[in-house]
Amino acid sequence: METLRVELGARAYDIVIGEGLLAQAGRHLADVGGSGKVVVITDENVGRLHLGALEAALRDAGFQSAALQLPAGEATKSWPHFSRTVDWLLAQKVERGDLVVALGGGVIGDLVGFAAAVLRRGVRYVQIPTSLLAQVDSSVGGKTAINSEHGKNLIGAFHQPSLVLADITALGTLSARDFLAGYGEVMKYGLLGDADFFGWLEENAPDLAAGNVEKRIYAVKRSCEMKAAIVARDETEQGERALLNLGHTFCHALEAATGYSDRLLHGEGVAVGCALAFEVSARIGLCSQEDPSRVHAHLAQMGLKRDLRDIPGDLPGADRLIELMGQDKKVVKGTLNFIMARGIGEAFVTSDVDLGIVKAVLQESAG
Repeated sequence: METLRVELGARAYDIVIGEGLLAQAGRHLADVGGSGKVVVITDENVGRLHLGALEAALRDAGFQSAALQLPAGEATKSWPHFSRTVDWLLAQKVERGDLVVALGGGVIGDLVGFAAAVLRRGVRYVQIPTSLLAQVDSSVGGKTAINSEHGKNLIGAFHQPSLVLADITALGTLSARDFLAGYGEVMKYGLLGDADFFGWLEENAPDLAAGNVEKRIYAVKRSCEMKAAIVARDETEQGERALLNLGHTFCHALEAATGYSDRLLHGEGVAVGCALAFEVSARIGLCSQEDPSRVHAHLAQMGLKRDLRDIPGDLPGADRLIELMGQDKKVVKGTLNFIMARGIGEAFVTSDVDLGIVKAVLQESAG
């Protein structure tokens, strides 16, 4: 078991990574001051696999608990399900001393965190991420949100959890596609700030996908270390934290273009977005062509999407995709900021990007 600390003063919290943590959840919740009611929100797929084990652990630790199961899928990150969740929490008479638990992937973590942020002007919550994407990214750092018809994650709040429990055992229940989608976020960390980690992934990622537990723990730990350090320095994304959005400007536009459907999972969009970001970086002279070639080769090695033509179904043209990028949260005074790279492990934020080059890269990627 590995424990990392997200250093945020009075709001600091632990990320615990290891095997069998669901069965130990009651003890961990007691350690963060949970003494009364625990309410769990999950989705129907995760609930079928993991809710029983969590409820048993809570009973063994003396907690009273109740659970709400929402539909699975990105469409759940919406006003109707958010409203249903908040009303259910109020019906459960959740108080500020109680704990709300988000059991699931990034959709559940984002929605439940936002509900906890606004309920009674803020109640405590715990993230128990069950997908690789959620374990390495969305459960850490306190970004909570739902989607709008105008774009992804545009309605939300910063609200830090009291604890994150990343049970590596849960990753064994993921489909190959879901695991690899999460891997898109793991790879992102190496690309944005740790070339050695990316090199390690080039050697070891096939073992991660095949189920090697020790390597999975290391990959989750290193990803969380990088995110925790950045969040501690820039909690509300005033500067450096934007680096964590490498690939996401492209990704969010593609998710909007595909209707937030299973045509494109979030981590798949991140993988494609990282490949596009490195290709644009090379075209404008920031890095050598060897860097996007390495990114493409690694995505091919892992069987991940890497070009627009890998996304099933029709996509809008490059001009419309650029228009969708204009709804990105990194737009400042009407100017779209991109995360570009001077090389693998050397990402930075810039608005000095020729949109004509972006358009050309999008057109070529579409084939």
